Amino acid sequence: MKITHLDTFVLGTPWRDLTYVLVHTDDGLVGVGETRMLGHTQALLGYLREAAPRHIVGTDPFDLESLVWRMKHGDYGRAGEIAMSGIGCVEMACWDIIGKALGQPVWRLLGGKVRDRIKAYANGWYTVERSPDEFHAAAQEVVRRGYRALKFDPFGPGRWELEPAERRRSVSLVEAVRDAVGPDVELLVEMHGRFTPAEAVRIAGELAEFSPSWIEEPVPPENFAALSTVAEKVSVPVATGERVHDRTEFRELFERRAVDVIQPDIGHFGGILETRKVAATAETHYVLVAPHNVGGPVLTAANLHLAAATTNFKIQEHFNDFADRHVKQAAPGLPEVTDGYFPLPQAPGLGVELDVDFVREHPPEGAHFDLYAQDWQFRGTGGSA
Repeated sequence: MKITHLDTFVLGTPWRDLTYVLVHTDDGLVGVGETRMLGHTQALLGYLREAAPRHIVGTDPFDLESLVWRMKHGDYGRAGEIAMSGIGCVEMACWDIIGKALGQPVWRLLGGKVRDRIKAYANGWYTVERSPDEFHAAAQEVVRRGYRALKFDPFGPGRWELEPAERRRSVSLVEAVRDAVGPDVELLVEMHGRFTPAEAVRIAGELAEFSPSWIEEPVPPENFAALSTVAEKVSVPVATGERVHDRTEFRELFERRAVDVIQPDIGHFGGILETRKVAATAETHYVLVAPHNVGGPVLTAANLHLAAATTNFKIQEHFNDFADRHVKQAAPGLPEVTDGYFPLPQAPGLGVELDVDFVREHPPEGAHFDLYAQDWQFRGTGGSA
């Protein structure tokens, strides 16, 4: 079996573009991959056009190690977000092909299941005014939907350090959410790399009474020493990793003991196998894995297969029950969250099939997502933004 060509498609929403790659083979099997780029979609498509004849076409899709190595190292320049995202799309599409060829869901090919269901957390649900009452009501809706965990960024457009009144406002939103959901629902507090170490430590101290399961990206992602400073001084777990694109970079995080939960994004990290490898390394450091996922149904499916077979998996991010719900129609077949958990996919491959016509009906809209803009949390829903 050989790869003959690639097709690419982009589905647009007001705040994110989802890129889909179809990998075709000479025996008729087709696999699908997906990633979500912010601001670099055309660069990704350009990379794939160059990589296809150089590294991909003519490859046996079963030869994943060779394919990924060539795409990552065969161009000499260091692979960053764009190249690793292209690799991720193609790699997960190859897993889809392998599963279909063997008649098995991908998780069986990764070593089989270590759990019967996959805990999910909701994101994208807080498209409301930044007031305690609005966050309280929105959080209650998440719990009514069955979720037992939810993530949110209460910090508005904050950067480096918050004014005292704004810090109190942000903390009050976390307090309101905890009051809304009770003591047994997990709260995951997103910081989006906003703060200095001192400010992150100060905020974490004020949040501790609300028992967050983690604070995420408390400082900008480029400086692991700064993250280590935070980890040493806070009492809550620290999570990071969505903007780390090479598993070798995690070595320093592990050595510094700067992270409790890593969050590699399969779609930016070179695919399922690369993520599985860093998860195995994390396990040797007693670190949990909670993959970042702002994708649609294909990327979510890839995450579920990884979660099913990963012993140190913690929880799976999911946007599409609350933000841009229509994107689920782009690739039918993904199981729904029930009582806070995804069931395991059972169909061969990834278990979803791209609806090309649906994607073409929703072209890109020039999405631009600025986390430092006022009211960014509305995400194009027609709120105050």
